[in-house]
This record gives sequence, structure tokens and C-alpha cells, in this order.
Amino acid sequence: MKLAFVGFRHAHIFVMYQHALALPGIEVVAACEEDAATRQTLATRNDLVLTHETLDAMLDQVECDAVAIGDTYARHGPLILRCLARGKHVIVDKPVCISLDELVAIEQQLRTKGLKLGCMLDMRDSPQTIGLRNLLRSGLIGEIHAISFGGQHPLLLGTRPAWYFEPGQHGGTLNDIAIHAVDALPWMTGLNIQEIVAARTWNAFARDYPHFHDAAQVMLTLENQCGVLGDVSYFMPNSMGYTLQLYWRMTFWGRKGVIETSATSDQIMVALDGERAPRYEPLPPGNPAGYLHAFLHEIAGTSQAGELTTPEVLRAARLALQMQAMADQNRLIQ
Repeated sequence: MKLAFVGFRHAHIFVMYQHALALPGIEVVAACEEDAATRQTLATRNDLVLTHETLDAMLDQVECDAVAIGDTYARHGPLILRCLARGKHVIVDKPVCISLDELVAIEQQLRTKGLKLGCMLDMRDSPQTIGLRNLLRSGLIGEIHAISFGGQHPLLLGTRPAWYFEPGQHGGTLNDIAIHAVDALPWMTGLNIQEIVAARTWNAFARDYPHFHDAAQVMLTLENQCGVLGDVSYFMPNSMGYTLQLYWRMTFWGRKGVIETSATSDQIMVALDGERAPRYEPLPPGNPAGYLHAFLHEIAGTSQAGELTTPEVLRAARLALQMQAMADQNRLIQ
């Protein structure tokens, strides 16, 4: 597959770029950055070669099958639509877009043109979530009745891209972060999300940017009535970054016991009813760049069980946007 890139305004896209360079099924044929200030900054990097200054010029001059997108979140939707209009498959850093209207337009284009949409929902690829999925689907803890997850991030003011804090560019903390959970939870449990019970965001730490709601919590129900409580606020201590074992900590409460792990843990805690003490299961191998393999396989018509597909990307995006919309609508009138 000939893959071109547009937008390098978030660190995630550099990971995708390196994955694409390393995969034998992909040829990276071009890279574009439309923002002049960002282009100037990128010129100092030795791990990226920019070839074009506009998306239209790149698509006019370079033959490609698909385009990877990593711009500001507000630009994701418009860039996806521009690429789909040119008949290109698209893979995008999360979130897919920042409005439900954009998502409807994207769905229509995908359906009309028979194209595929991938997303960098790489939580599925970690050894921790693969291990959780294996244990949950084995029935080890029985039917799941409650789930809690903490996906708190460090705010890192002054380090995060400045556009995060520009009005209209970010699109909301639930849409930004919780999209990982609403994709991964059904994949791990085999249970779809049935209801968004409550969603709330507010400004807590980023007081110099009152429009930026850095705090975000959600309550969900799965199709078996399992309750889900999640917090994806930017509350992690900046000095500890992503190192604490609280980072993407997930706990599953089942009829037969409890399992728990986090993105920084090297094992999975298992506490079963009838046993005197918890035991700890080793992690299985991870699936590096699994999201990118899944995109290649779907385009080729060879998707494998458990791989991310276009309908699942759209479903996760819709849920994340609906949660964000609920939180936005529920804000108190001042």
C-alpha cells in the first residue's frame, strides 16, 4: 500500500509514521504539513522528510492508496473528507473528528465510495488489554457486573501543543481520551455499550484557559446492565508523566471475582472468590502497530477476528462524540 501523510501536529502521528516505515506492506510515498509554523519546526527533525506544503498538491502529484492524518483535532474531519473525496482510504490519529455532523458526512462518503477508515486506537494492541480480553472471554470471573477505568493524563501545560488550548481546536476531553475506552471495552468483554447514563466535563487545572475542560468523567451501561465508571481527566502529576500504575488502570468485577491491571503494569491481578489471596497472571505478547495491520487487512479484505474495522472505528467515534455532546449540554447555566 502506498501511504501518504498529512499533518504532524501531535506526537502520535510520528509513532504511526515510524510504524509505517517499518512495515513491509507499506510504502511511505509523501508527507505534507499545511501549517507554515509547524513546517519550520519540523525542518529540524531528522526522522521525517516533508515533501509537500498542501494536501491538494500532494494528492495531485503523488500516487497513493491511503492517507494518514495527524493534524489538530478540529482539522481531522475536514481532512478526512478531502481525502475521501479524492478516493483515498484514510487512517487517522484519534479522535476521528470533533462533531457528529462531520461524522455523518464521513460515513456517507465511506459508504458512497466504498472506502475504509482506520484509526490509531492502539489500546487494543497492548499486552495488558490483550491479557484482559483473554481472561474475560475465558469466563474466569464469570459475568461482568461493574467496570471502572482511570485514563487520567498529565496536563503538561507548556509542553503539549499550544493548539490544544486554542478555542475550537481540541473538541473536548471525553472525545479526545475516552474514545480508547469505548472502543476497547466491547472488544475486551464482548458486550456492547448500551447507554450513556451521564457525562460531565469542567475546568479544574487549566485555569488560564477557562474554556478548556481538562476534567472529564462518564457513566455507561453495557448490554447486560453492567455499570461502567470512567475518569479521563488531565489530573496525573506532571512530574510523573505516564509512569504511575494508575495510568489506564482498569478493574473488572465479575460474579466469580475481580481482575485488574494498568498500562504500566507487568502483570494482571486476579482475585477469585474461594481463594485466600490474589494471584498474578503474566502478560501475553503485545501486538505492536496492530491498528495499522488491521487497516491493511481490511483494505485487502483479509480482516482477522478481533481486528479493528471501519464500522468499529465509526461506532467508537460516535459514542465518544455523544458523550462529549452530553457533557457540553449538561453544563450549568451561569
